[in-house]
Amino acid sequence: MTVYIDPPNWPGHGRMWSHLVSDVSYAELHAFADILGVPRRAFDGDHYDIPSHRYADAVAAGAVATGSKELVRRLIGAGLRRRKRRAV
Repeated sequence: MTVYIDPPNWPGHGRMWSHLVSDVSYAELHAFADILGVPRRAFDGDHYDIPSHRYADAVAAGAVATGSKELVRRLIGAGLRRRKRRAV
């Protein structure tokens, strides 16, 4: 199981966030999130949003820390990237 997490560089709702992804499958990603106790509502199409105070927990559980660009590259390479639709 290889799950990746980027640094908590993404602001929102008064805190900073990381993205948690799998380069294998969504099933793998959901299983890892379940281990961490991350609620399914934190799933945002192709990743989980992880608050900065949970970053170390994810790494301790086995998530590989990587940069945001590398994280997206792996997601695209696995064919798991889902782009959000833009409002028209």
